[in-house]
Amino acid sequence: MNKHLFIFGLGYSARFLAKSAMEQGWKVSGTCQSAEKKAELEADDIGAFVFDRQNPFEDTLGILSSVTHILCSVPPDKQGEPIVDLIGEQLSSLNNLEWIGYLSTTGVYGDRQGALVDETAERRPSSDRSQRRMEAEDKWFDLHNQKNLPVHIFRLPGIYGPGYSTFDRLKEEKAKRINRPGHNFSRIHVEDIAQTLWASMNKPNPGRVYNLSDDEAAPPSDLITFACNLLCIEPPAEVSWEDARQSMSPMALSFWQDNRRIDNSRIKNELGIKLKYPNYRIGLIAIFESTENQ
Repeated sequence: MNKHLFIFGLGYSARFLAKSAMEQGWKVSGTCQSAEKKAELEADDIGAFVFDRQNPFEDTLGILSSVTHILCSVPPDKQGEPIVDLIGEQLSSLNNLEWIGYLSTTGVYGDRQGALVDETAERRPSSDRSQRRMEAEDKWFDLHNQKNLPVHIFRLPGIYGPGYSTFDRLKEEKAKRINRPGHNFSRIHVEDIAQTLWASMNKPNPGRVYNLSDDEAAPPSDLITFACNLLCIEPPAEVSWEDARQSMSPMALSFWQDNRRIDNSRIKNELGIKLKYPNYRIGLIAIFESTENQ
């Protein structure tokens, strides 16, 4: 039968997977949060539905009857995991469903003081946002364990790519070169997210968890310096961690409170992933060159 990918939350990362699926002749549809976004998606031949807790589906089974693959990139809200809460029970009635992917975060591992973390590590989130992610994962796991649904969990670190990178932060004058020795972050290029999801869709292993990350964790200041060198501009003045933290928002502070490196061995060994962008330098050069050629 024809493949049909339905994406809850057609945002930045999910659109790259949608593009890959459509290039392979798949039908793609999904949800957004506004009429304007719906019109934009439909102009790209993506069937779109405005959907959230205030705007649930009127006919869930009718809308999803032909769906073979589901990706959920919608974050949990303060009430919980919205997709499972709204339609979790009905998902088990879909006869054609082969694969479900849930995009979570490596934040569920909490602070590991720079240690390397793989998928077997205990989850011990250190922020409310990451705690909600862990609880959302558990709801999806419950659907797998209790309803035998083909759920896969993908834990993502910082995401970057075209239009969403250090270059954009520099352009917006939001890039701060914070000096905090030994504090590293893992990250993943959006195209490597798409290729990993695509590989899993073609090799399902329900109940499995995958870390998505490139090969080299690094402090954000290194990316800023590297991007500035490509642009032939002076990088922003370095700021000490103690000074920088004084003006940070609660969201930014939560981002900096954890220090860990992410082990990506499983996606390579099980899904055969060869990263297109194994480190930030290769990724930023590609973004720089694509921008230069426009």
